[in-house]
Amino acid sequence: MFERVAQTARRKLLRSIPCLFLMAGMGIITTIHSANAQSPSAYPTKPITIVIPFPAGSGTDAVGRIVAVELGKILGQQVVIENKPGGNATIGAQYVARAQADGYTLFLSTNTAHSAAPWLMKSISYDPIKDFTPIARGGNLPFILVVNPKLPIHTVQELVAYAKKNPGKLNYASGNSTGIVGGATLAARAGIDIVHVPYKGTPQAMTDVVGGQVDLMFTDVASGMPFVKSGQMRALAVSTAARSAIVPDLPSMSESGIKDFDLNSWNGYFGPAGLSPEIVAKINAAINQIVNDPATKAKLAGLGFDAFSGTSQDFANFVDQQLVLWRGLIKDAGIKPE
Repeated sequence: MFERVAQTARRKLLRSIPCLFLMAGMGIITTIHSANAQSPSAYPTKPITIVIPFPAGSGTDAVGRIVAVELGKILGQQVVIENKPGGNATIGAQYVARAQADGYTLFLSTNTAHSAAPWLMKSISYDPIKDFTPIARGGNLPFILVVNPKLPIHTVQELVAYAKKNPGKLNYASGNSTGIVGGATLAARAGIDIVHVPYKGTPQAMTDVVGGQVDLMFTDVASGMPFVKSGQMRALAVSTAARSAIVPDLPSMSESGIKDFDLNSWNGYFGPAGLSPEIVAKINAAINQIVNDPATKAKLAGLGFDAFSGTSQDFANFVDQQLVLWRGLIKDAGIKPE
């Protein structure tokens, strides 16, 4: 009798096991679904990483570190910088394009990765439009033309005259796309023969300009002006069409005799494609708050960075337009994809 009762109990238990597993599975799924559904509104719940596709010490890196501190204060989580330089910023871009779209991996990108690299390189491993979610514009980083101070060159006109008397003798360094296009555009517009020497990043390029291994380069104001003020480099002009409020004493390239020369480096914040609109809105609001804060804006201006932002849609439209613009700049400069 007891044996029959035991057998009956075992059969009931065995029949109930699948149901128990099913219920447990449903509970797990419900929990995961609930967590995912709640994550945008709860964001952020852990540290955030901002990937910068240039080395530490570059202008973009300096700007990014200031913004990261302020962003962490607003969002209530630590925001860390991770430098992934190289490949005309494509290494960092590829990394972020493949990251999870959860808001914890962001990209502080520039025209190098999103506007120029697609035309400077024969192939890249990401789509600058489809693989990213534009979040917020950061501002502009004006570039200046600098030379080694041992050269007998004090103006752009003197540079052009010297290069024409010594074809192929002068060389120019580049640490990003603006440097590449700037040098090539100068050579094409002025009709001079100067040799391009590419570097992995701006700090290395500037080191060799200061040391005299390379003669000149276009560099961002944030990176270049400390060396100019110390006398280790000489600034000749700003790369924009008109004078910059950041460096008002420097003439524009147009003033210096190089017509239709207008190069400006921008930066902005992206996430991987598919980032939640709610997370985009939260980060966009924080970036706007940061760049409009007088103290932070002044600190960034001290680096030579003109900080401003807007809506995420404004930024998306701008990125689309810049991709077309830089295609024309690179074509006009006669640069062939490598």
